[in-house]
Amino acid sequence: MKTTGGSDEQKQRAGEKAVEYVNDGDIVGLGTGSTAATAIDALGDAVTAGYDIRGVPTSLATRDRAIEQGIPLTQIEAVDQIDIAIDGADQVDNESTLIKGGGAAHAREKVIDAIADQFIVVADTSKLVETVSEPIPVSVLPMAQTPVKRHLESLGATPTLRSADRKDGPVITDNGNLVFDCAFGSIEDAESVSQSLAGIPGVVAHGLFVDLADIVCVGTEDGVDIYPKE
Repeated sequence: MKTTGGSDEQKQRAGEKAVEYVNDGDIVGLGTGSTAATAIDALGDAVTAGYDIRGVPTSLATRDRAIEQGIPLTQIEAVDQIDIAIDGADQVDNESTLIKGGGAAHAREKVIDAIADQFIVVADTSKLVETVSEPIPVSVLPMAQTPVKRHLESLGATPTLRSADRKDGPVITDNGNLVFDCAFGSIEDAESVSQSLAGIPGVVAHGLFVDLADIVCVGTEDGVDIYPKE
């Protein structure tokens, strides 16, 4: 269910801009997805230039890319804090509410993004909307998928179990969970929906990120727009 759109140049501009907020010595949360990957590449350049940083990856794919870029890695259990997290989004609305989870890494992403001192979102213009409306990814314990699906339907969602592209059966997350993509339509009260999803027994995490983003860097055709406006 990964979203598409936006140019590679826009993504690169956003990722490079976000890295300007990273200080020498920082512990950096490393997000997952194509736009976050551009920030990882830029962080690799910073390491090559002499920056002493350590990354905390949000997925196995992110870990592998960071290793390729020469970024020293650590684990969340081994650090006292995360200074800054840089991550992408599938949609970003006017209130900086996010929908994430196109890559099924939203459980780890939410933990790292929420505890970071500063959370910076990187996006291209195709991700900007007035109100988020993409289906919300919901990670679910495999044994709980049937009662969770019923509960999701009772909330007005249309849940679809995410299928794997290159194997029979469902997507399995890095944490061993299933993912329901839950269509609610336009989400006017994101906080209420977020709380309702979080309260379902068997739900591990959902991809609606409310009041977490500090800065949104949006790559455009000729630069980067920053929200809130600098």
